Amino acid sequence: MRGVDAAHLVLADVDLSGCLFAGTVHLDQLRLEGACTFDAAPSSVRWRRWPPVRFTERRVLAEEHHWRASQPGSVRGWNVAVLGAGRAGPLQLAPVYRALRKAFEDGKHEPGAADFSYGEMEMRRHADDIPRGERGLLTAYWALSGYGLRASRALAWLGAAVLLTIVLLMAFGLAQDTPKQTATGTVPAGGGKVTFEIDKDDPQNPAGDRFTGERFEKALNVTLNSVVFRSSGQDLTTAGTYIEMTSRLTEPVLLGLAVFAVRNRVKR
Repeated sequence: MRGVDAAHLVLADVDLSGCLFAGTVHLDQLRLEGACTFDAAPSSVRWRRWPPVRFTERRVLAEEHHWRASQPGSVRGWNVAVLGAGRAGPLQLAPVYRALRKAFEDGKHEPGAADFSYGEMEMRRHADDIPRGERGLLTAYWALSGYGLRASRALAWLGAAVLLTIVLLMAFGLAQDTPKQTATGTVPAGGGKVTFEIDKDDPQNPAGDRFTGERFEKALNVTLNSVVFRSSGQDLTTAGTYIEMTSRLTEPVLLGLAVFAVRNRVKR
């Protein structure tokens, strides 16, 4: 496809697993009909150490296979370029993925467009010309949710965050005992108006056995409320207050990324 003007070009039931797209003109106007197949990322790759590295299945351009196979220390599973295929790096492949994403979106094939959106973000993350700060943001976005396209990754982080929050609350956040309200006042000897002052002791840091069933239930209640931006009303220590604040900031974000990823995979 290199050097071809793809405007108004329609491909139907074509194997594109070895097709080279870099250099195609008007690639975003390409129409794909029927069972047009692309190459796929390796399903699993085993390093010399355990556990193996696993790639989520997605549509991948042949040129990304060639580029990854040429990188020092690359894992097995990526196809090496054949003679005469040329070399295309992330800077050249990012626009190609972007154009194919638009072509799939125009064809109302949103799940397919999601694969090319993932490829575009991957090429941007590996490009040499982006600032370090942007690369860090893209890396965090990739690690947390696969660019908003991997619900399982976001749910795994959410589960880990919930578990960590529960453990921290049981160890440091929940008070030793629930503080009780006390009323103090003075009753005049000859009768008259009585004034009472309602007060409650500050929560005390836990001591003794902190990991009990009752404390687990309280910690779970606080954590689940944090996921949906709700306050549990539980008396917490100073450390527990900060733990809950952090939980109410991070866990809803991870839940939102998981929902966003599911939506990108099922919308039409």
